[in-house]
This record gives sequence, structure tokens and C-alpha cells, in this order.
Amino acid sequence: MHIQQLVAYWPLLVGLSQAADQQPSFDVLDYIDPLIGTANGGHVFPGATLPYGMAKSVADGNEEIQGGYASNDGLITGFSHMHDSGTGGGASLGNFPLFAQTGCLNDDLNNCYYPSTLRASAKINETVVAKPGYFAIQLNTSVKAEMTVTNHTALYRFTFPTDGTPTKLPANGTTPYSPLILADLADLSGSRTDSIISVDAHTGRISGNGTFRPSFGIGNYNLYFCTDFQGAKLRNTGIFVNNRAGTDRKSFRTYDDGQSPILPAGAWAQFHPPANNQILARVGLSFISTAQACSNAQKEIPNFDFESVRSDAEDAWRKKLSTIKVDNTGVSDSLQRTFWSGIYRTLISPQDYTGENPLWKSNEPYFDSYYCIWDSFRSTHPLLTLVDPHAQAMMIRSLIDVYRHEGKLPDCRMSLCKGFTQGGSNADNLLADSYLKGLTDGIDWATGYEAVVSDAEVEGQIWTVEGRGGLQSWKTLGYIPTDDWDFSGYGLFTRSISRTIEYSYNDFCIAEMARGLGHHADAEKYLKRSGNWKNMYDPTSRSKLNLTGTQDYSLFTDSGFEGFLQPRYLNGTFGFQEPAICTDLYNFNGCYLNPGGHETYEAGSWLYTFYVPHDQATLITTLGGPDAFVRRLEFMHNTPGLFYIGDEQAYLLVYEFHYAGRPGLSAEYLHRYIPSAFNDTTAGLPGNDDSGAMGSFTALSMMGLYPMSGQNVYLVIPPFFPEVSFTDPRSGKTATIRNINFDAGYSNIYIQSAKLNGKPYNKAWVTHNFFLDGGVLELTLGPQENTKFGTAQADLPPSASTHFWN
Repeated sequence: MHIQQLVAYWPLLVGLSQAADQQPSFDVLDYIDPLIGTANGGHVFPGATLPYGMAKSVADGNEEIQGGYASNDGLITGFSHMHDSGTGGGASLGNFPLFAQTGCLNDDLNNCYYPSTLRASAKINETVVAKPGYFAIQLNTSVKAEMTVTNHTALYRFTFPTDGTPTKLPANGTTPYSPLILADLADLSGSRTDSIISVDAHTGRISGNGTFRPSFGIGNYNLYFCTDFQGAKLRNTGIFVNNRAGTDRKSFRTYDDGQSPILPAGAWAQFHPPANNQILARVGLSFISTAQACSNAQKEIPNFDFESVRSDAEDAWRKKLSTIKVDNTGVSDSLQRTFWSGIYRTLISPQDYTGENPLWKSNEPYFDSYYCIWDSFRSTHPLLTLVDPHAQAMMIRSLIDVYRHEGKLPDCRMSLCKGFTQGGSNADNLLADSYLKGLTDGIDWATGYEAVVSDAEVEGQIWTVEGRGGLQSWKTLGYIPTDDWDFSGYGLFTRSISRTIEYSYNDFCIAEMARGLGHHADAEKYLKRSGNWKNMYDPTSRSKLNLTGTQDYSLFTDSGFEGFLQPRYLNGTFGFQEPAICTDLYNFNGCYLNPGGHETYEAGSWLYTFYVPHDQATLITTLGGPDAFVRRLEFMHNTPGLFYIGDEQAYLLVYEFHYAGRPGLSAEYLHRYIPSAFNDTTAGLPGNDDSGAMGSFTALSMMGLYPMSGQNVYLVIPPFFPEVSFTDPRSGKTATIRNINFDAGYSNIYIQSAKLNGKPYNKAWVTHNFFLDGGVLELTLGPQENTKFGTAQADLPPSASTHFWN
């Protein structure tokens, strides 16, 4: 969406929204809409889940399937029990879907529908209900499906047509009321290889397992399930293969025959008419065994009590969200939904698989679905550190345990598999962020430091999925050459600019950990290496912009700015990559993770030239000083098509004005993107949510904060509420950010002055101590930028070149 469209969209979402006053009966769940981001590429999972829960149930569609369900015209093919949220690329999980049918035409089993292509049914849009811990939908078959979950178990309630009589089909006969529920040996991406399924002829229990592939990584994983039914007398059982079914066999095995699509296969149970027209299906899940899947289900949902399970799920969400309080006086319902839904999505993943890791034995927690740390380190985990520091600590322990047993920290991990590395070794940033903010809870920081040093010093054998590549050049040349000769490991030789940028920041984060742990020589070493980004800066390079829609590059318009990061070769000479590549102006799709990719990742050099989170002071000087820096940054935001807010590395560019002494501009541009690009519609995200990365950025920004993740710094703007409070769940201390002169029309978005605990405060940033110690940050607002607030050299946020040893 271009800037003009964003600005035009503002009145629709704010000016026309009905304001909601603070109500004593406020229930946070009323302001969470899991359907936000389920259209237009957001790929959000909108189904039933607990915070960090393994079981995630929803209706699966056949279009835009990454989150299972999407708000589009796709057909529903089943109801499955595990998903990821907000992912790009291919779909993940969605294993062993159930599908319920009222009966089979003429009571002939072969007249029921078995393959997903045949059973796919239209949904009745107005019946879709998505709430925390609950999802419901009715199909045009008149079957209604409701679902809720515990940690490892999904519970479904299927309601069949209420008349209880055969459906008459004049041309084809009748369909007797004898519900059939099948379980399919499939996943969303059709990646199944080997699998086994069986059905118990006496109880109707359907259980089995399958081997599947991850959606953004290498290897495979085994998953097990166990389904029991309640609510109707069992009539018959059997298996199906392709579009045929029978009762003679009660088990079936598939093999990896190399064919795509895979052979449809599964099992089914058929019932006599249920007394209340409802059948409950309980699906236990495990990565260990079928027996453990059954045990999980029996322990977690022993009585098939749907309403009790749903109520417990809702209470779990209220508890997790209770650490944040806002004064919502005058704030529109739309903005409140955007805010609380963003926090909610942040708590969906990573997923707690503790006790379900078959790869090694350990007493440490195990979390999965880090999808990916390249995306989530920037805002997802910093928000978790504020909302749920214990869970964040458990995730850090889990990552360190992955290092112990697999030799490297992951940059992406899903379904027990190694995921692809998008750039640097960004778990280094994540560990540094948690270390600097004082997380303990049993974290072995000595081993954590050993892990990040391994990333910096020892090249991963397959650095496509772990660690860094090109370390010999990194250590000797100080950059990643575009024509690098790297024989120390195996990986994808692209992204030399963005990898150089990311390695620089990774090393800075390691330097901070080294300083804190007393390894001063290491701190000096990695601090020096964190300046390697400068070696890719070509001061003479320029950019031409396609401002007229021409396809002739020679007719593009010079931007007027000089000096960008550029490819550099082994011999030290520079190449050229148009800085505007991979924007809406020029070849938007050219910088993805593929062998034919360019030297930047998911953005061009216009963005990456600004991406030096640790040393903005040096960057600003390099680009001509504060005034020139601000002009260039505003040009990027104001030129339609040049800036794309839908990728996580873009977030920093909204807030970089702070470092040039212009925090008011950060607030101004943030209000341009919220709610125009981030709002409460099904298309309310500008890109993939990436395990809550979009949601966390939105929520943090609306609370007036941008964490410089990997540093102990939060940049501050006025919150979107009169007041926001954070209560540390460990100490019980509360930190409050309060606006003076708040107005619901958001004219007063500029800080005029500030007080911290009653004393004048002239910095537009705070450290994590503010949240640990508690206190009040009071911001007095006005309609014009105060160029004296946060502008003095001593008040600017810290940079590596000015503050590292201070």
C-alpha cells in the first residue's frame, strides 16, 4: 500500500470510529479479534490456542493456507489441530485433519466424500466466530464445527442438522442421518511420506502417526495423534484410500512413493444419530508416540466438557494479558482491537513442546516454532520480556539447549527441524537482549555466551540453516565479498550486503554480552568487528528511481542522494546494485531466499544503508550529519513505493529520527502507519505476521515504545492511550507511561517535556530498569514538534562509537 493510500485510509479507521470510554466491566477478550491478518498475506492463525500452546485447532481452507484458515472465498477441507501463525512461504503442520459429514448418500459408504478435493465445502461467512481459545464455523453442508484446546489436545464439537431426518435429494435418493467423521493422513502442504492409521472397531478410536517435512527448513518430523469420540453410539468403522472406503480393514499404512500429490488415505468412524445432534471429538497430540498422544488427551480433557475447556482457555488468556493495563478513555474500539489483538498474537508462538522432544533427553524446557528469529528478535521477544519474562527465560534456556545438543543456535526452527538462516546468526541478538535485561530463571549464561561466540568464530557446516558463512572473509577482509570463496561450509552465496550488515550487529550484541560477563578482550574484539558495515559503503554510488512507471532504467530519475551500501568483491572493488531494487519501484520480488537472489534480503540498499542499529552516530556522520540524515530518511518515507513497512527490518526506520534529535518525527511517521497499515480488519497487516512480529511491533508502538532489541534501550513516543502501565509479574512493581494533554484525535503527538518520577527528563528513551524498578514517565504533549526535547547530544540514544564503555 502506497503512502497516499495510507494517509487516505486514516479517517476511515480513526475519524469515523466510535470512541469507547473506560468501562468498569472491561474484559480484554472483547477487544481481541483473531481474524485480523487472515487476508491479504497476513497468514495469521485465527483458531483456538492457549498461550504458547502446542495444540492449535482451526478450519483449514484450500487457498492461502499458511495459517490454516484465511478470510477469503476458499473452501474448507477439514479441521486440524496444529498450526503456525503468520509464516511466509509454504504452509506448515495442519496434520491429520478431521472432517464430519451428516451421512452418505443412499447409506453407501462410497458416496461419502474422502479426498480433500471432493469433501471441500463452502463456509457460511456470517457463522465464523474466532475468540481466544475458541473457533466456530458452519459449512454449507449444515454441519457446524466448534473447537477449543488444552496444551496438547484439541476438542471439537460437531453439530449436525437438527431435524434428525434423512435429507431428501429428489434426483439422487436420500442421505440417512448417520454421521461419519474421518481422519486424514495428510498435512497442509501435502508433505507426508510414511504413515500409519488404525481405528478401533469397538470404541471408534482413531490413532496413528506420520512423517512430514517442515515448511521452511530441512529434515522431517514424526507426529502422532489419538482421536476419541463421545455423544453417539458407534455404528461402523473402517479405512479409506483415495475415494473408496470399506469396513473390512481397520488399519492402513502409506509409504513414500515419491508421488505428488500424495495418495489420500485415512480412517473413519460412523455413528447412529446423536441424541442431541452433537458429537464430540477429542484429539491428543504428541511428537513422542501414539500412547503419549492418547495419554495427553485423557489427562487434559478426561470428561469431554467443552464449555469447561473453553472457559479455562479464556482464563489463561486473561491471566497472561493482565500484566498490561491501559486507560482507554476516548480511544476508538478499532484501535483497542488493533492493540490487544497484537499482544494476543505475540503470545501464540513460540510453542511450548516441553516433554514432547524426541531428539534428546533433557531437563530443560523445549520451545519450537521460532519462525523466524530474524523476524521475532526485533519486537516479539522484547514484548514477551515485558509481558511474560518467565516464558521468555524458558525460551532462552530452550535455545541454549538446542546449542548443547545440535552444536549451533538456530536462526529459525520449526517442527523439531532446522530452519533456514535468512541472514545473520540472530539468536545472538535475542540472547543479548535477554541478558542485558537481567533475565535469569535458571539460564546458563556461560553456555549462552559460548553459543554466541561459536556463531562468531566457527562456521556452520551447513550455514544455510545454522551459524554464519564466509567467516574467513569476515575475519580477514571485514566484509562478505559478493564473489566469496568459502570452502569451510556449505550455504547460499547471496545477500552479501545484508549479511555484512547483520553480522555487524550480531558481533555488537556479542560484545555487549562479553562486556557484562567480564570478557573485556572479547568485548573489544567484537566491538571492532561490529564496525565492518562501513566496508560495504560506497560513497560515490547513487540511486535512480522509477517514478513514472517506465520499464527503461535509463529513464529513471536520480534520487539526489549519494552514498549507499554496495556489493564488494574479493579484490576490494565495488560493484553496483540499484539501491531501489526490491521495492515497489523496481523488482519487488527480487530479494528473497533463493539462489538467484540479490545482495540484499527482502529489501534494497535504500533500507539497508540505514540499518545500523548499534551505531547510528557513525551512520549519521557517514550520511552527512543530522540534517542530511533526516532529509534522506524522510525522502524514503515520503516517496511512494520506496519504503515498505511490511518486513520487520523496516521497523527501525520509523524510529531512527530519535538518533538525529527529532523524536517527534518518529511519532509522526508512526501515526502514519497505524492504523493505515496496521489495523483491525482481516487485511489489517502489511505483510506476514511472522509469529507475532507485526502484532508486537504494533502493540509496543501503541504503548509508546520501540525496543532496540539486543540493546538495553527503548525509544519512547507518546502512547496511543492516556496511560499505559506494565506490572512485572515477578516483583509486582508497576511502570506507567502517562500522557498529559492526550487527545483522541491525535493532534497532540509531540512530546513537549517529560518527567521521570517527578523530575525533569529530557531523553526520548529509557532502559529496562524503568520496568524493573517501576515508576512514572509523564509526557506533556502538544500539536507541534518541540525541537528542544531529546535533541541535545547528551540526550540522544546511545551508539557503539559514543557510549559502549560509558
